[in-house]
Amino acid sequence: MTFPASAPPPGPRPLAPGPWLHPQRAEALIAALAERILVIDGAMGTLIQRHRLQEADYRGERFAEGRDREGPADARAHDLKGNNDLLTLTRPDVIAGIHRAYLDAGADLVETNTFNATALSQADYGLQHLVGELNAAGARLARQVCDEAEAADPSRPRFVVGVLGPTSRTASISPDVNDPGYRNTDFDALRLTYREAIDGLIDGGADVLMVETVFDTLNAKAALYAIEEAFDARGGRLPVMVSGTITDASGRTLSGQTAEAFYVSLAHARPLAIGLNCALGARELRPHVETLARVAECHVSTHPNAGLPNAFGEYDETPEETAATLREFAHAGLVNLVGGCCGTTPEHIAAIAAAVAGLPPRALPAARELAA
Repeated sequence: MTFPASAPPPGPRPLAPGPWLHPQRAEALIAALAERILVIDGAMGTLIQRHRLQEADYRGERFAEGRDREGPADARAHDLKGNNDLLTLTRPDVIAGIHRAYLDAGADLVETNTFNATALSQADYGLQHLVGELNAAGARLARQVCDEAEAADPSRPRFVVGVLGPTSRTASISPDVNDPGYRNTDFDALRLTYREAIDGLIDGGADVLMVETVFDTLNAKAALYAIEEAFDARGGRLPVMVSGTITDASGRTLSGQTAEAFYVSLAHARPLAIGLNCALGARELRPHVETLARVAECHVSTHPNAGLPNAFGEYDETPEETAATLREFAHAGLVNLVGGCCGTTPEHIAAIAAAVAGLPPRALPAARELAA
């Protein structure tokens, strides 16, 4: 397997070279990023909650009797309510409707409903055998809805972001405060579980792969290694994005890195974009996005929460408030992609899209050097 060297060459580095698995779509995305600030969609879970789905919705016909009729798993011992990734199979109408709502609001990129579609996370429901299917179906459904939007407006391409969530395990931190050296997973286990998900996303037609909500950089490294393995096996690649999470006022990820250290640790993968999402609202993320904008040799993204949660775990920041803050980011030349995470809705995305419309994207280092 060939993996980009960990020692970065001097000066601005280009995006990892092709050949691309989908050359026209990769080139269209890169061209769009050069022209304007692109808009990522908002929260999936927030809109799923609006539907007030019950256990029967999550089970659908396929799992109605407590067993996967098309697979080996016996799901009778597990409640499936809350397994939002499963809705791609049992309530695809709900997930497609959410994708459409965000595209109608002005999103250029929609994220697949695969945040927890890894064996480590699906094991909580006894459905780890579905990982390949969940990822392929998630990408295929998002691709279908994007194709519909493009057919209605061929001048504006829409892109499917294949989402790889952080899993429910961490390779860098012990889950047992009494045993600091203990780990409930390791690099190779993560690499294997990510590879299965990655292959599904590629098979389903994702345009981009995004390792997102990264709280442990070692987990992200395992995902990026698995991505490169998949690309090598297929003889082509997709653009890759990485988005980390600053967990609190310390300004660090859960595994202890600042935004700059996070970027330096992952820059060897030569991503299309690196950014921050979740945990904090846009105001709280501002200094950390500024850091990435200063050091990153690639595009910079941010899709923050709708502010900080209130005492009930709900989000009160209005679309206008979120959009106004992200417009400040754009005016300051900090971002190339913006969107929303927890608590954001199509109303937030519509306001964000309007707020950044017409504003130039952050200049990449090579462009800045030429301008100087």
